[in-house]
Order: sequence, then structure tokens, then C-alpha cells
Amino acid sequence: MDLSALILADSRFPGGGHVHSGGLEEVVARRLVTSVRDLPGFLSGRLRTAGFLAAVFAAASAHAAVDGGDWSLLDGELDARTPSLAQREASRAQGRGTARAGRIAWPSPVLDALLAATPRPHHPVVLGALVGVAGGSPYDAAMAAAYLAVSGPASAAVRLLGLDPFAVNAVVARLDLASVCTEAAAVAGDDPASLPSPGSPALDLFAEAHARHHQEEVRLFAS
Repeated sequence: MDLSALILADSRFPGGGHVHSGGLEEVVARRLVTSVRDLPGFLSGRLRTAGFLAAVFAAASAHAAVDGGDWSLLDGELDARTPSLAQREASRAQGRGTARAGRIAWPSPVLDALLAATPRPHHPVVLGALVGVAGGSPYDAAMAAAYLAVSGPASAAVRLLGLDPFAVNAVVARLDLASVCTEAAAVAGDDPASLPSPGSPALDLFAEAHARHHQEEVRLFAS
């Protein structure tokens, strides 16, 4: 992977991802995930749906950063593929945080143009643009996005359930990110309107439920 993709996928990058659980907190509250044994199914399902969607648009954004593209269209197409308002807000919150840090790390007129077109971009869009600006490939951008889609919930599981971090990271290591990212990178140059649109109604419903419960009680994560 390109260095920029590694930096962006690092939990210490100040993009705000550490306050989001990717739906894991709501799942834990419902006792659908209670141990390490339950994690592979949840993380694999998230990788193949929300993770794949993020990887596709990060790859497309990295391609657009080099070859040019309509940022408003790209961001709008991802918005249309994210039916949950709570998930849209979470993505844009992370996108804004990543953009703020990214402008300092990789200042570029490409990023300026993206933020002029869409001041609160979705996270995969700005993440992919930063990877592209720094010289990374669409595959690198897809890998960073896909990894974040599963590493965030995995880290949340350790904090919420007190799980063995070695066992949790072993689950992440066994996930097939490579095939997801290869598929995502293969369509990076396609018309944004024709990009894949995998969905996960369960994750959408969990996100909306978490947003409601977050108003009623203190939650550890914003989403």
C-alpha cells in the first residue's frame, strides 16, 4: 500500500473515526454480538456491504483526483446509496475531519476543488482524493476504506465488550479485503451513476436506532 493510504487507515490519524463504531455498539446493546465468536459474521457482512461501497467510492475518488472528475456527482451518488440519515451524517462528519487533517498533510488544488464543490464530503470521497493526490492508486484507496470499515468496529468491540485484542485482530486479519478491493478498483474509472450499490438494511436500521438511543442515554460512540 501507498504510504498515504497507510496513514489514513491508521487509527491515530485525526480524522475522527475513533468515535464511530460502524453499528457495532447498537449490535452489542441488542446482544447480537457478545464474544469473539460472533465477530467474523458481523465484520464479514459489513465488509461486503458498507465496506465494499466505501471501497468503490474511495477508488473512484482516487481515480478522479488524477484524471479529473465531477466531485459533486461522485459525492451525490454515494449519498444516494446511503439510505440511512444517521449513516450519511456519520460519513460526512468523518469526511470533514479527514479533510481538515488532509489539507495540512497533502495540500493540493485538487482537494481545494473537492471542498469547494462539496464542503462536507462523504468520508470515502475525501479519503480517496487524498490517496490520489499523494500518488496512491485506486486499489490503495479502496484498501484504506475497506480496512477502516472493519477495523473501527473491531476496535469498538474491544472497548465495549472487553475482548482480547489479539483475538479480535486475528479476526480482522482473516477477512478477505484483497478481493473486495480488487473488485472496487476495477470500476474506479466508471461513470459514478453506474457504480455498484450494495446495501445492508440491517446496518441501516441499527444506525437509525443508535441515533435515537443516543438522544435518550449516554453512548460511548457517536454512531
